Amino acid sequence: RSSWLLLAPLLTPPVPVITAPPCSLCPEGAHRFQWIRNLVPEFGISSSHVKVLSSPAEFYELLKVQIKAAKQRVVMASLYLGTGLLEQELVYCLEETLEKSLQAKSSPDLRVSILLDYTRGSRGRKNSRTMLIPLLQRFPEQVRVSLFHTPNLRGLLRLLIPERFNETIGLQHIKVYLFDDNVILSGANLSDLYFTNRQDRYVLLRDSPEIADFFTELVDAIGDVSLQLRQDDTVQMMEGMVHPYQGDKVAYCEIANRRVMEVINSARTRQELLHAKTFHSSQPGSSLLSQQGSQASGSLKPEPDTWIYPLIQMKPFGIQIDEMVTETLLTEAERDARIYLTTGYFNLTQAYMDLILGTRAEYRILLASPEVNGFFGAKGVAGAIPAAYVYIEHQFYSEVCYLQQQERVQLQEYSRAGWTFHAKGLWLYLAGSDLPCLTLIGSPNFGYRSVHRDLEAQVAIVTENKALQQQLHQEQEQLYLCSGVVSTSTFEQPNRYVKLWVKLVTPLIKNFF
Repeated sequence: RSSWLLLAPLLTPPVPVITAPPCSLCPEGAHRFQWIRNLVPEFGISSSHVKVLSSPAEFYELLKVQIKAAKQRVVMASLYLGTGLLEQELVYCLEETLEKSLQAKSSPDLRVSILLDYTRGSRGRKNSRTMLIPLLQRFPEQVRVSLFHTPNLRGLLRLLIPERFNETIGLQHIKVYLFDDNVILSGANLSDLYFTNRQDRYVLLRDSPEIADFFTELVDAIGDVSLQLRQDDTVQMMEGMVHPYQGDKVAYCEIANRRVMEVINSARTRQELLHAKTFHSSQPGSSLLSQQGSQASGSLKPEPDTWIYPLIQMKPFGIQIDEMVTETLLTEAERDARIYLTTGYFNLTQAYMDLILGTRAEYRILLASPEVNGFFGAKGVAGAIPAAYVYIEHQFYSEVCYLQQQERVQLQEYSRAGWTFHAKGLWLYLAGSDLPCLTLIGSPNFGYRSVHRDLEAQVAIVTENKALQQQLHQEQEQLYLCSGVVSTSTFEQPNRYVKLWVKLVTPLIKNFF
């Protein structure tokens, strides 16, 4: 009973204070989203540098290839690293690449930085930490392993809450994998399921040094306020850093906010200067000789047709950029625009639900059927989580029907034998267009946890290029092909029966999963 009392302050959702960014929407085309650069850095790239992946196997093979080819840096942020043979193969790839770097020079260039969640990465005797300790022991000068511990799990709560459930309080949930100047954004963790039969989304940004620098700095910033794994499997904070659960919580969160916002603001300033420089050099009065010289040396980059905006959400540190941008996108979506939104865990915040039900765009929401939910068949209380999601889904569907919005807001359930579903993000189709011009891809699930508890990051990819729009459209179609439309009869099926105790408990615990 006492542990539930300790959880009580967390059960009441705080009212988020959202200040919508200035929305200088242009009348046509992808540039209507340039208002996002008022909040975050804008990276203009060529669409030829973007590749959308479609399968877990493709994702896994790409990770191995990229690790083996890395020369300067490998930066990987994930919830956890699994302990199976496929994960061990990744560690071997890192070891092999580090060994080559060590042999090549007296002062090796390659640096490996890995950021995981402390609670999830420490669970069990064999865990993420034990998988990575051999790398720390063999390459102490080149490898850094940081374990983020939420400042909200502290004191008696930390002592009383069972290990299996302590991750409900807050996590490091960002998934970014970068190798030199190549960046993979995904919602997938470093675990065998995500390499075989757990469907997610993945995008590769090739030869994108500015984006790679940004995410390297972001992971470094979070790493600096995280526990550092040592060779003997102990952890310690960097010298002079406030401890996340033993030190002053307010002081810790202020330092973390400052470190992360420094990364965002400095990158934004750099990109604005670069944009101004590029704009002025492209004006009619600019030096023809300097342009010709650039062309002759082959250093002139093609005009960008695609823009990348990193969206960060770290509510424990008072950072709500992703939430602000997502709410504005939903608010500003015009009549006859279509939004395809997907989440492995359908548990939208009240604000997102209100916007979906109260705005004009058409919505096609893809979510997991109970059988492809990651908790399906789990032991104990966790085994009831798919039923809780069915209950949440049914409540939302009932609201859609009550408001007579079934034509405009449609739910679809992903179902695929032998697979689980973990894809998240959205695709935005402007009115009259058959192709999307914007997608969000990364770690957030659009739920309470993503907005209020965890550290999250995704990117908005805006493109004018038809070939890339086609890639994104095919990705969306491929996912939605494995789905069926939800109707009233869906909830009459025997496997949709929700026990009374689950219905009673779900409103109390829905903010934790």
